[in-house]
Amino acid sequence: MKLATTALISAILASGAHAGMSVSTYDDLAESFYGDSFHYNGVTYHDVNNVDGVFPSGDTFEAGGGINGLGTTVIVENATVLYNDFPTWGSANNALTFGSSYVNGDNVSLGALSTVSMALDNNADFASVEIAYYENGPWGGIQYHLEAYLGGALVDADSFAISDFGGRDNIAFNSLSVSGGEFDSLRLFATYGSEYSGPRALLDNLTLNTVPAPGSVAVLLGAGGFIGRRRR
Repeated sequence: MKLATTALISAILASGAHAGMSVSTYDDLAESFYGDSFHYNGVTYHDVNNVDGVFPSGDTFEAGGGINGLGTTVIVENATVLYNDFPTWGSANNALTFGSSYVNGDNVSLGALSTVSMALDNNADFASVEIAYYENGPWGGIQYHLEAYLGGALVDADSFAISDFGGRDNIAFNSLSVSGGEFDSLRLFATYGSEYSGPRALLDNLTLNTVPAPGSVAVLLGAGGFIGRRRR
């Protein structure tokens, strides 16, 4: 019975191999466009920039990738120059961005991001993401939000406001995190007042703490009980 119990514990631990902390660095990917929907490291990025919105200047944009849209493509950007200048941010050399264009090679552009949804392969109970963005200038006063959902119900949310000190815009860094219970999807989006907005952003080090699928341990425990009954 002792050997059977040991084997059962090992099986339970093995079943949790998909649980635990994972970090998406994007560094194993080629710099390129990755389409309107992109699956990587347990996350599907979709519904990029699919909202109408407004900038602090009063200019507006339309949902989608049309002439007045921000672009709907997921992009992996080689940001070597940024990492050289700011080595404590993210993990060199790639980052994730969105929109309709990028700069080839080591130089970098920050794509437009009004919203992106992220469907998780496995439920998580913690998520965080590092964001590089422009502050001040035409971007001051915009807010970035990260929300976590389970079955469409809001579980937790975090946000920060982009600084509005006037003068020229400059690069800045922040992070957002959510926890407080299990969730199956994330949404990152920007607002200005009561409307969506479209500041610039690079994402790196999307970190998830995934949890075992419901019932997986129970099934193994049930199997353990079956083994015990047979041996008795």
